[in-house]
Amino acid sequence: MFGMILWKAPGQGAAVTMVEKHVLHARFFCAQIARGPRTPELVVRRRVAQAVRRLKKAGAARVVLPEGFAWEALLQRGGIRPMTALPLARRMAAELTEAELRRLATDPAGAKLAVAGERLSGELTRTVTELALRHRYVLLDVPYGGEELGRQLRREYGVTLLLCPGAEQMAAADVLVLFGPRPDLQRKNPSVLELYEGGDLRLPPLLLPPALESKLPEGVDRPQMLCALQEAGALRPGQVTVGGE
Repeated sequence: MFGMILWKAPGQGAAVTMVEKHVLHARFFCAQIARGPRTPELVVRRRVAQAVRRLKKAGAARVVLPEGFAWEALLQRGGIRPMTALPLARRMAAELTEAELRRLATDPAGAKLAVAGERLSGELTRTVTELALRHRYVLLDVPYGGEELGRQLRREYGVTLLLCPGAEQMAAADVLVLFGPRPDLQRKNPSVLELYEGGDLRLPPLLLPPALESKLPEGVDRPQMLCALQEAGALRPGQVTVGGE
């Protein structure tokens, strides 16, 4: 089960309380921590550490954090991890790429897109397929498997991938989508999406239908919450969309 940490105003019962919350039918163990503008840093740290212990005891291995949470080191010491939005971002890689093209005001008909990774994963394959169906120039740079995927897309959809591109071709792409670190690439493209562990993950606003939007708790890290809800099956593919900047 997922955990969640929320701030609450001082004076609302004990400094740290544990409750069970349901968000879109997904169940969370929620630690509510009292914190006000005058609460000393040392007190906040002590309360966060207490909340971590109680979440760990409850069986929460991953936790959705408040926005701007600055005590992740205490989570690591307590044996739990913050929820990451990376799986959600990798599933939405094609939509994020399209959003970057809109941000750059690039003509989709002439856009050049490059996708690179250390292996041909399912997420990378899905991203390349979706982009190739929408755009003429899609470059794919993976160590192996690219030729087979290219033949499959040409046979099933009549689209062509640009395989084994050189460094200059990759650098000329409007958007470079990275599913692995790939330190060999220059990354001087107008837009670079780093969709891997340790990458600089910067997400545009992510939206839900209005009927679902009102059911999200206030103050949580939104991408973390959306990722947890998708993983729990509370959100279907396509219900999370990319908004404008």
